[in-house]
Amino acid sequence: MSWGTDLWDQFENLDKHTQWGIDFLERYAKFVKERLEIEQVYAKQLRGLVKKYCPKRPKEDEPRFTSCVSFYSILNELNDYAGQREVVAEEMGHNVYGELMRYSQDLKAERKHHLQEGRKTQQFLDQCWKHMDNSKKKFERECKEAEKSQMVYDRLDNDINATKSEVEKAKSQLYLRQHMAEESKNEYAAQLQNFNAEQWKHFNVAIPQIFKNLQDMDERRTVKLGETYRSFAEVERRVIPIVSKCLEGMVTAAKNVDERRDSGIVVESFKSGFEPPVDFPFEDFSQNIQRTGSDSTIGTPKTEGSKPDPKHAISRTKNKLWLFGKKPKLPPSNPPPSRPSIASGHIQPPKFSKERKANHLSEARNPKSKIPSFRTVKRGWSIKLPAPTLEDLSHLPPEQRRKKLQQRVDELNKELQKEMDQRDALNKMKDVYEKNPQMGDPGSLQPKISETICNMEKLRSEIHKNESWLAEVEGKHGSRVERRPSADVNHHTPHGRESPEGSYTDDHSQEHRSPPQPDPHEFDDEFDDDDPLPAIGHCKALYSFDGSNEGTLVMNENEVLYVIEEDKGDGWTRVRNNSGVEGYVPTSYVEITLEKNSKGAVTYI
Repeated sequence: MSWGTDLWDQFENLDKHTQWGIDFLERYAKFVKERLEIEQVYAKQLRGLVKKYCPKRPKEDEPRFTSCVSFYSILNELNDYAGQREVVAEEMGHNVYGELMRYSQDLKAERKHHLQEGRKTQQFLDQCWKHMDNSKKKFERECKEAEKSQMVYDRLDNDINATKSEVEKAKSQLYLRQHMAEESKNEYAAQLQNFNAEQWKHFNVAIPQIFKNLQDMDERRTVKLGETYRSFAEVERRVIPIVSKCLEGMVTAAKNVDERRDSGIVVESFKSGFEPPVDFPFEDFSQNIQRTGSDSTIGTPKTEGSKPDPKHAISRTKNKLWLFGKKPKLPPSNPPPSRPSIASGHIQPPKFSKERKANHLSEARNPKSKIPSFRTVKRGWSIKLPAPTLEDLSHLPPEQRRKKLQQRVDELNKELQKEMDQRDALNKMKDVYEKNPQMGDPGSLQPKISETICNMEKLRSEIHKNESWLAEVEGKHGSRVERRPSADVNHHTPHGRESPEGSYTDDHSQEHRSPPQPDPHEFDDEFDDDDPLPAIGHCKALYSFDGSNEGTLVMNENEVLYVIEEDKGDGWTRVRNNSGVEGYVPTSYVEITLEKNSKGAVTYI
C-alpha cells in the first residue's frame, strides 16, 4: 500500500497528517520529560528524608540497639534506592527525551524539504496549465476573428456595388486571419501536448516519489516511537535488580532486630554497680521504759536463750501498739528504770545514729546517684559527698565509670602505640642516615624523635593516671600494678574482662596480654625470628642496590622479591629474596604490588 499511488490527490491531507505525527512525537517527549522530573523530585525528597532522619551526632555516640542499627541500615538502603531513581531519571532524559527531541528536529527538517518539493512540482504543473490555457484562448480568439473576416469577404464578394479594391482588401484580410488562426492552433497543440506530458510526469513520477518519502518518514517516526516506548520500560527494568537488593537489605535489617540483645545493651549502658539497699534494722527506743506485768508491748521475750516470738509482737489493744499507733505518754517525774542485761534474757538491739539512718534512707530512695537531692536537703538529711570531677568520672556510677575509664585507657593505648611506631621508624631512618650520610642528615631527625618521646611520656602519664582510677573502681590496686606492662611494652588492656552482659569478671585466665614490643634501637633483632613472616605482596627492583649497610639486602635490577613489611614512612621496605634472606631496601628503588587478601596481614615481631 503506497501513498504515492493511492493518495495521489491528497497532498493537503498528507501535509496535515505528517504535522500531526510530529506533534504527537513531541507530546510523548513532553510526557517523558514530566515523568523524569517526577523521578528527580522523588529522589530528591527521598534523600532529604534520609538526611533528616540520619543521626547528626558522632558515630561513637550512636545507640547500639539493634532496632536503631537496623533503622540506619534501612536509611542507607533507602538512600541507595533514591540513587536508582536518579539513575532512572538520568537515563530517561538521555536515552528517551533527548533522543526524541533530536529526532523531532530531524523530522521537521525532512518534512519541510519533501513538502517544498511537492509544492514546487505543483507550481510547475500549474504554470504549464496556464500556458496551455492562454494558447487555447488565443487560438479561440483568432478563429473567431477569421470567421468574421470570412463573413465580410463573402458579403463583399456577393455585393455588386462593392468595388474590386474592397473585395481584394477583404480577401487579403481573410487570408491574414486564417494564417494567424493556423499559427494559434499550432501553438495551442504544442502547449497542450507539453502540459499533458508534464501532468503525467507530475502524477506518475514526481508526486508518488514525494509521497513515498513522506510515507517512509512517517513510518520511521512510528518505529522510533516504538523504540522509545521500549527504552522507557528498559530503563525501569535495568534498575530492578539493584532496587530488589535494596529491598532485600531492608528485610535483612528488619530480621536483625533482636530484643534480647537490646535488653542486654540497656543493662550494659545503665548498670550502676551499686548493691541493692539492705533492710533497715529495728531500733528499740523503749528499752528504758518501765513496764508493768499487764503491759503487752513489742519486746523481746524474757525467756533466756530463746528467739523473739513474732506471735507476741502485736497486742490486742490498738493503743498498746505504740510503735505503729499512738505511743503512751509517761510521766516525766519518774526516771526510766535501767535496761535488763543480756543475762536476764533480753538482747540489746543495736543503736544507729541519726546520720547513719539518714544515709540508709538516702541510699534506699536513690541508689543510683550519691548526689543529694532537694528533697533530702529539705528533710534535713545530711550527706557529705565530694564534689564530682569530670576528669576522673567520679560523678558516674561505679559500673559506668569503670567502662568509661576502660574506654579511655584503650584509646590512650592506641595513641601510644602510634607514637611508638613513629619513634621506631624515626630511629630506623636515623640509623640508616648514620651509616649512609649521603642519604640524609641524622641530626635533622632528632627534634622529631624528641617530640615523639615527649608525647609518649605524656601518654604514659595519662595512662597511669587513668589506670589508677580504674584500679580504684575495681578495688584491686595490687593486682592492677602486677598486670601493668613495662615502659616499652604496648599498653593494651586485657580483653575478656567484661562479660557479654556488661558485668565484670575476675577470671585472670581470660586476660589476653599483647606481646612485648622489641627495643626500637636494635635494628637487627627483627631478623632473628625462627618462623619467616608471611609475604603480603611482591615487588620488582627498578634499580640495583648494593646493600652494603647492616640490615639491608642486596638486589639486582629487575629482580622479583617478596614484600613482608610495608614502608612505615621511613623510606624503607622489608623484603625477602628467593633464597630466604630478608632485609630492607629503599622503597623508591622497587615497584610494589600488594595482594588484596593479604593487605594488613603484616606481623610485627
